[in-house]
Formats: sequence, C-alpha cells, structure tokens
Amino acid sequence: MKRALIALGIGLGLVGSTVVSSPALAASPVMLPLASSVSAAQQAATFWLADGAANLKSATPYAVQTVVHGERTSTAIAPDGKPGLVAPMPGPLSLTGKLPTTSGKVFFVGADGQPHWCTGTAMRSNYRNLVATAGHCVYDTQRAGAALDKWVFVPGYSEGTTPSGLYVGKQAVAHYDFDVYADYDRDFAFVNVYNGVVSSSSGVLTDAGRLVDSVGGQGFLYNQPTPSSVDVFGYPAGFNPDGTQPYTGHTLESSTGPTFPVKLSDLSADRPVGVDSRFTGEGSLGSSWLYHYSRDSRLGYLNGITISVSDTDGDDRYDTSVSPYFDGEVAAVYSAANQLASGPIV
Repeated sequence: MKRALIALGIGLGLVGSTVVSSPALAASPVMLPLASSVSAAQQAATFWLADGAANLKSATPYAVQTVVHGERTSTAIAPDGKPGLVAPMPGPLSLTGKLPTTSGKVFFVGADGQPHWCTGTAMRSNYRNLVATAGHCVYDTQRAGAALDKWVFVPGYSEGTTPSGLYVGKQAVAHYDFDVYADYDRDFAFVNVYNGVVSSSSGVLTDAGRLVDSVGGQGFLYNQPTPSSVDVFGYPAGFNPDGTQPYTGHTLESSTGPTFPVKLSDLSADRPVGVDSRFTGEGSLGSSWLYHYSRDSRLGYLNGITISVSDTDGDDRYDTSVSPYFDGEVAAVYSAANQLASGPIV
C-alpha cells in the first residue's frame, strides 16, 4: 500500500525530564501514515486477533536486510552536537522477571502478503503512545515509498499471547534520508500507536488504555560516546552461518556487551555502531539497546536499535549487532514523534 510522506516542520525541542540539550534540526523528520482512520485501525486489530490470534501465531521473523559484512574499528564517532537525554517513565511492574515490560514484537504484512514480525520497544512520550524500531520494520524497502501493512505492536509477546493488549500503529516518524537515499545511518523509526485493545471470545474489541500507562516507557540518549556496555533485548530467530539455531523467537531474549564503531561493506552507512551480541538476525531487527538498564525498575536509556547482525571474526556465528549512531538527527525524529497524539479505536 502506497502512502505519502509528510514533512514535519513543527518545533523539535525534546520534552520530558532531564533534558540536557535540544537538537536544532527541522527538515529531517517525515511522517508515514499507517492506519490513518479508526476503521482502518479496527480492521488491523481484528486481522491479528481473530481466530484466537491465528495470524500472530503464524507470523514468521522478518528476513529483509538481516545480515551485513562488518569490521570492528577503533575510530571514535564524533557527535553532531551537544549530548542529551530524556528520562524513562515507570509503568506497572509484575512481581516476577527481570526483562523489560516495554519490549515486544511488531507485526505487519510484508511485500509477500505474509505476516511477519520484528522487535520494538515502548518509549517515553508526551502522549504515552510511542514505539521505537528499525526503519525497515516500518518502511517496505522492497517497494519504494510504501509502508508495511497492518502494523501493530504487542508488548510482552510470548507464545501467541497479548498480555498488555495489541496496539495499532497510526503513523511512523522517520528520517527523510532513509526512504529517499537508502541511508542506513537513518534506519530507525518511532511509531505512534492508538490505545491498546483486547479481544473477547466473541471478537468484540475492548480498550486497554495507552501504551506507556500499561508497560512504562524507556528513556532516550543521544550524542554520547559509545557506551562501555549496553543491554540488548529482542526476539532473535533464524540460523547462524554454521547452521545452528540458538533462538526460537518465541520469547524475549537479552544480551549484554560493549559497543564499538564498525565499518560495513554492503550497507550505505558512515557511522554505524556495533555491540557484542550473539543474537541471530531474523526477528532481532528493531531490538532495543538500553544503557544503564536497571533490572529492578526494568528501565534504561535507548541508545541503539538493531538494524542487522554480523559475523566479524569469521567463525560462522554472529557476534555483533549493528545500529545507527544516535545523534542529534535521531533526537529530531524522536522529538517530532513525541508531539503526535493518537487516541482510542473503540
């Protein structure tokens, strides 16, 4: 489905506590409509929740641009402005577990007409409605200027369940250079979602409230030195080059490691960042990189999003996840999405 890009010329100062600086960029964010009307959102929710959530259960991990050839380097990445951060927003916590309640799967219908999924994470925002993921888990890069269809987010997804409801995407805010120039330094997107819904046995949709009210929202960090360590959370699946399959993609997984600059030979990206991670590529696209993650509050600061994985040491097993460097232009896109409301669909 073709959808027009809309340039966002609104003010771009970050909103929220503990903001260190505001990016001075105004031209980079563009909006990509997803389910623009309530009726379209209801149809998307019904598609995924009907027949006992059959389409959620049958979805397969997205396999577009999952693997790159990368080399670790020691060249420091220079920020494009002053550093800044936005504090996380706590939400209700269960009494068990140490994994973030903000992480989940994003589901959509791909260019092949089949249901697929990536990883996403709930972010702090004015309207408590924001999800961060990879740009090519929103844009259909196999069809220029198109969005992936029936886009939804399910936080806490596990084995076909929707423990905190299903949230339909209203619009995505991304960077102009990703869609127009295929610049993978800009392979990220922030999606405003409608209030969540749950479905009864008879198929009636019930409102589940705003996303961040239900699960909390991660903070945001930009123009920082590459961190000594981040925690990566996602739903990896697929195989290593040696044929082993260490992950099923059914449940949320975590990985912890240092970050470092990388050089890619097969993607257009000038300042990518790598992290020591054993995640395989399929399913982990869109995984959150959280700095200063607390296993008590289950909150931290988003400082990267997995766009691909790489085997940098040649042992036929993936050892590195790759993200764009979070600079002021990422902050400008986040800030634009931060100001957009959504609302309920029932």
